[in-house]
Amino acid sequence: MEEPKVAKQKKTWNRKVLFILGVFFTLGIIALIVVAVVQNRPLPKNLKYGIVLDAGSSHTNLYIYQWPAEKENDTGVVEQVAECKVEGNGISSYYLKPVDAGRSLQHCLNKAQEVIPASQQKQTPVYLGATAGMRLLRHTNPVVADEVLSSVENTLRSSIFDFQGARIISGQEEGAYGWITINYLLGNFIHAWPYSKSLGTSGALDLGGASTQITFESSEHIESKDNSLHFRLYGRSYNVYTHSFLCYGKDQALRLQLANTMVNIQNFSLLDPCFNSGYTRNFSTTDLFNSPCVSDRRSSTAPPNFRIEGTGDYKLCKQNVLQIFNISHCSYSRCSFNGIFQPVLQGKFAAFSAFFFVMDFLKLSKEKFSLDTVKETVEKHCSKPWSEVKRDSGKVKEKYLSEYCFSGVYILTLLELGYGFNSSSWQEITFLGKIQGSDAGWTLGYMLNLTNMIPSELPLSPPLSHEGYIGIMAFFSVFLLFILLTCWLCFRKPKCLQKGII
Repeated sequence: MEEPKVAKQKKTWNRKVLFILGVFFTLGIIALIVVAVVQNRPLPKNLKYGIVLDAGSSHTNLYIYQWPAEKENDTGVVEQVAECKVEGNGISSYYLKPVDAGRSLQHCLNKAQEVIPASQQKQTPVYLGATAGMRLLRHTNPVVADEVLSSVENTLRSSIFDFQGARIISGQEEGAYGWITINYLLGNFIHAWPYSKSLGTSGALDLGGASTQITFESSEHIESKDNSLHFRLYGRSYNVYTHSFLCYGKDQALRLQLANTMVNIQNFSLLDPCFNSGYTRNFSTTDLFNSPCVSDRRSSTAPPNFRIEGTGDYKLCKQNVLQIFNISHCSYSRCSFNGIFQPVLQGKFAAFSAFFFVMDFLKLSKEKFSLDTVKETVEKHCSKPWSEVKRDSGKVKEKYLSEYCFSGVYILTLLELGYGFNSSSWQEITFLGKIQGSDAGWTLGYMLNLTNMIPSELPLSPPLSHEGYIGIMAFFSVFLLFILLTCWLCFRKPKCLQKGII
């Protein structure tokens, strides 16, 4: 009569064991899933941000860069993520009211806050580099130049970003950082073999409004120490030649050309072959000569105002442009122009900024053209009547449009006569605007070089080491198998375990 009671007790006991085992089994499954999800979830990008403002002679641009906190070969992998063009002219144009120079930057700083995550903004360094426009202002009026810099410093320091400095960079720095930018974007640093002796980099040709720079790696001895710079990037050292010609940006070069031809003014009119026929523009003599590049050339007999009348003559324009280059004096083994040392051109070259903008307008940037073809194209453009140029130009601003004849002739003269490119080496020049979404210019190189001074961080890693993760997964897997085996033994006992059962 006791047997049914024992069976009932065993059945109740089995249900309790099943319930307990089920709870443990469920907890084990949950633990496995949680560990797997936490360990294998995508890691947040550990990114750093930086801001560089390029305060040029004609305008200011703000560029935002980002790079991973863990660096490659001690140099950050920097990429441009956004840019903002500051409204108005360059900061040097605010010499009459310096306080407005800083205010002009506020709109783009607000834009930067929309791009950079709020959690990163206080740690984001911001730099401002002023180029040739401010170099000229410092030359003519250092007190006002300091006031303009103080204005932009106050604005940047009051922003949420980590202000690191605003300064006038030298022409050599501008050229060198442009060289770094080009070679970084072209992948020449990352793919370079550290012990290779071959020149695997591209030279950089930069043309702004007030200055122009040439920079390239040279295997020759650089006779002028002022033109020699050393960089170490991605585990390799580079010795480069660089020089910046102040007053030879396209805007100041035009002033030089006009100042030289002022003697030809008749009845307040100047016939200029570097402007298309039919084009006219009124000039203020005071405005023309207010630049230190030409201030010493003003004649006491020059009229207060004069009128330019274009004649569109390529050959006469070239003769006028040639006059602003001095190639008669050189105290070194070889020179470019104005007595400046330059080694023999080596390797490929990338031409950007105004070089690209002018050649792109003339439809000479998309593919390689011979030097003769480029000359023919520029000559053809100069010979067009102004009415035809305007009709075919689209929405190009009249100031830029009117100067493309001069700019084309000037670029040809600078590259051929000034730097020494010929029909053969011309084929080594590529005209570039953007590379992989980043602007060709000195600012990315500046930021790239600055990342060498930013301590690298260890990469983000999962919460568990690989060995710890494998161990925990193995433990819970064995635990679940043990529960399943226990359940099987409890409810489907093999014959070897049934000896005590009658």
